[in-house]
Amino acid sequence: MAERWSDLHRRLHQQLLHQRDLLPEGDPLLLAVSGGQDSMALTGLLSDLRRLHHWPLQLWHGNHRWRPEAEQQAQELQSWAQGQGLPIQIDCWAQPQTDEASARAWRYGQLQTLAQTLGCRRVVTGHTASDRSETVLLQLARGSHRRGLSSLRPRRTLGGSIELVRPLLGLTRSDTAQICRQLALPIWLDPSNSDPRFSRNRIRHEVLPVLEELHPGASGRISQLSERLAQEEEGCDQLLDLALTNLKSTTAQAQPALQRRPFTALARSNQRQLLNRWLAAQDISLGNAEQLEHLLNRLPPHRGPGQWDLSRGCSLQWNRDLIWLAHSQRSQPVQNDLNQGGSSATP
Repeated sequence: MAERWSDLHRRLHQQLLHQRDLLPEGDPLLLAVSGGQDSMALTGLLSDLRRLHHWPLQLWHGNHRWRPEAEQQAQELQSWAQGQGLPIQIDCWAQPQTDEASARAWRYGQLQTLAQTLGCRRVVTGHTASDRSETVLLQLARGSHRRGLSSLRPRRTLGGSIELVRPLLGLTRSDTAQICRQLALPIWLDPSNSDPRFSRNRIRHEVLPVLEELHPGASGRISQLSERLAQEEEGCDQLLDLALTNLKSTTAQAQPALQRRPFTALARSNQRQLLNRWLAAQDISLGNAEQLEHLLNRLPPHRGPGQWDLSRGCSLQWNRDLIWLAHSQRSQPVQNDLNQGGSSATP
């Protein structure tokens, strides 16, 4: 691929020099490439910057088998990559499902497996500031906790020592379109990106254009807000871990627990943050803010013992002294006084 340089190349290069642990020099990188605008811009930019950062690049494309033309597009992308001297692996979903969550889980599972095989510590995606602003709006509409508003971060653990990295969060979708034009990169369009059945598409095509018309640059500012929240969360997490040290205990069965009375004596805002942090460390999510409030209303000691069903087949349980995490199948349902019918306390 011919050497080319633009202001966007310069911006990304300077960002990587400032954040050297994002895409460390000389580390092999595994790029997730859908063939769409953002992932092709990612491929073009990182391919051009290889001479400065010395990364070996490996491309991966997942064929979800959702569309008749998917097979042909995968073959065309493979031919293009080979013509550029970029190795690429194409995987087909053997038992495709129609929901986005399942597709995302399959993609990341395939990427993690390939990264482990290749010895790559970084899996790289083309998420942009536009994607992050869409995520913020969706999370706001769902009543997410503050942590959910900062969920699309520059890096996160994918599994073991492998990290998922998003180096283009400083660029917008208009920036990636510009790069694709400047570098004459091919783009393979996915019609599902315009399907109004997907909530993200409606945010992208109906909500954000209105916000941009009212307040030009809104998408970038929303993304920057998410970045600031993420940075604040990192600092806050250190303080929360210190506070949790004084609240932690164990049950008679040696299960991790929190001391109920000291915990509920704290301000409600601190209870929210501490409980989220404690459960997040155990890879458990509490759901949206409204559900969290219902749960906290049941934790004061005068409310007696109780149980709250969580994700991943677990439940939060409490007695007079402790709050702990248990497997739901091992516990007996406790009557829920949130509903007049007295059904199980499931959020």
